[in-house]
Amino acid sequence: MVEGIGASSGIAMGNAFVIPTWEWDFPDKLIDVTDLAYEFERLYDGIRSSKNEIEHIKQEFVTVLGEEQTSIFDAHLAILEDPIFMSEVQGIMQRQYKAAEVAVKEAIDKFVNMFDLLDDQYMKERALDIKDVGNRLLKHLLGVLEDTLPPRDHPYIVVAKELIPSQMVHLDPNQALGLVTMLGGKTSHVAIMARAMGVPYVLGLEGKLSTPIQNGDFLIIDGDEGVVYVNPSEELIERYTIRKSLWHKQHEQLQALAEVPAQTKDGAAFQLAANISTVKDLELALRNGASGVGLFRTEFLYMDRDSLPQEEEQFTVYRQAAEQMGGKPVVIRTLDIGGDKSLDYFELPEEENPSLGYRAIRISLDHTDLFKTQLRAILRASHYGRIKILYPMISSIEELDKANTILESVKQELRGESIPFAHNIEVGIMIEVPAAVIIAELLAPKVDFFSIGTNDLVQYILAVDRMNETVAHLYDPFHPAVLRMLKRTVEAAKTANLQVSVCGEMAGDIRALPIWLALGITDLSMSVQSILRVKNSLLQSSLKECSAIWRELDQCSSGKAVVEVLNKYLHPDVLAT
Repeated sequence: MVEGIGASSGIAMGNAFVIPTWEWDFPDKLIDVTDLAYEFERLYDGIRSSKNEIEHIKQEFVTVLGEEQTSIFDAHLAILEDPIFMSEVQGIMQRQYKAAEVAVKEAIDKFVNMFDLLDDQYMKERALDIKDVGNRLLKHLLGVLEDTLPPRDHPYIVVAKELIPSQMVHLDPNQALGLVTMLGGKTSHVAIMARAMGVPYVLGLEGKLSTPIQNGDFLIIDGDEGVVYVNPSEELIERYTIRKSLWHKQHEQLQALAEVPAQTKDGAAFQLAANISTVKDLELALRNGASGVGLFRTEFLYMDRDSLPQEEEQFTVYRQAAEQMGGKPVVIRTLDIGGDKSLDYFELPEEENPSLGYRAIRISLDHTDLFKTQLRAILRASHYGRIKILYPMISSIEELDKANTILESVKQELRGESIPFAHNIEVGIMIEVPAAVIIAELLAPKVDFFSIGTNDLVQYILAVDRMNETVAHLYDPFHPAVLRMLKRTVEAAKTANLQVSVCGEMAGDIRALPIWLALGITDLSMSVQSILRVKNSLLQSSLKECSAIWRELDQCSSGKAVVEVLNKYLHPDVLAT
C-alpha cells in the first residue's frame, strides 16, 4: 500500500497506463543575427498553431464538462497572448541570439520556478498551466508528435508524474477508471476536472514508491482513503471488489432518501442545504434533496479569467440560482479572496502570513466599487427568489457597520433607478474569527443570522494553517476549545433570537451531528455529496438522546476523547457506512 492524497472520491481497479514524461534536449549553439527574423516567424507560427489546437481541444472537451470547466483553456490561450511572457521570450532571442524553442524553454523555466518559490498553493498549481502551454508550443516548434494516447478499446488507470488539463481531453470517461499522479494538488485544475467527471484520483506519491509503476501493472486506488495498491493480492482484490459493490449499493440506498424529510427519530426537523461554487452544482443539490443553498462561494465567479466579472454577468448567475431553487433560500457570500485564493488580474500584497492578512471583507471594504458591483447584482437577483447576503471574516462592529452602510447606499441607488429588489433581504455574517465569537452578543442585534464557518474558525482558534502539511496533524475540529467556541456562539444567537447555521466541513461530518443536536442547531450546509449521508445519520439519531451530551463533552480534555463520546451516539449502521 502507498499512501497519497485523495483528490476525487471513489474506488477504481484496473491496469495502469503510464504517460511518459517529456524531457527536452536542445543544442547550445547560437543563431546568427541574420536568422532572427526567421526565428521570430517560427515563434509566431508556433503560437498560432498552439492557439488553434487549444481552441479545438476546448470545443472537444465542452461536451464532457460544459462551458464553465472548459474556461481552463481560456486561461491557456491568455498565457500565449500574455505580453510579459512574450516579452521574456523575445528578449532572450534578441539579447542572447537563441533559437525560438530555447528561448521558450528558458522563459517557461523562469516563470515556473518563480511560481514554485511562492508560499501559495494556488500559484504553485498555476505553474502547471504554464508548463502545459509551454510544452504545447515547444512541440510545434520542434515538430514533435503528440504524446502517446491512452487506449480506446479497454479501460485503464492513468499514471503520470503530473497531469495537465489538456491531457484530460484524451481521456474517455467510459474508459478512464481513475488517476494517479506523483505530484499535484487537491485544488489543481486536474483535480477539479476529475471530480467533475466523477473519476477517482490519488496524488502525491512522489518518493513513496519503492519501484516505479509500469504499464500494465494492476492497481487499486481508493480516492476516499488516498491510497494506491500496486499488483495487490487476490485477497485484496476480492475485498475491494466487495467494497466497490457495497459503495454502489449504499449510493443507491442513499439516493432513495432524497425526498424523505430530514428529521430525527423523535421528529426534530433539520434543514440540510448545499455549499456550491457554481450554478452547475444546483442540479445535483436538488437531486440530493437540498433544502436550499447555505453557502454560494462567489469567488469562483472571479477565478480563471482575465478581468473582474461585471454586474450583468453576476446578476445573471445569481438570478439563475434563485430561480432554479424555486423559493428555497440561497445564501450568497460576498467575495472571499486572499489567503489561499488569489486572482491573476487582481494584485494583492505579498504577505508572510496571508491567512491573517488582507482578505475577504477587508478587501471589499477597501475596494468599494468592486463591492458595490457585487451587491447591486445580488440585490437585483433577490427580486427573483429568496436570496440572503453573507459577509465573510467579520471581526469587528466597525467592519459590519461599514459593510451595511455600503449595502444601504446600493439600495438607495437601485430605488432611484426604479430597479426592483427585496427590500427586506436578510443579511448575515460568517462566524469564522475568534474575535467574532467573543463579541457575538454585540454583533447579533445588527444582523439577521449567523453562519459558522468551521474551516477557518478551527484554524484560527488552534493557530494551525490548514494548508501547511507540517502542522496539518494539529488541525482538530473536535478540540475542546473549538466546542466551547461553538457553544458560546450559539448561546449569543439564542439570546438575540437569531438564526444560526453551520456551513464548514464539520456540517457534513456525521460524527459532529450529536453536537448540533445538543446545541439546538438545525440548519446545516455542506458539500452536495454529503447531504444524503448526513440525512441517513440524522434519521437514525434522537434529539432526546443527544440533549444531555454536553455534560460528557465538557469533561473531555482532547479531540480524541470528544470523538469517542460522539461515536456512542451514532447508530452502528451509520458508522459502518
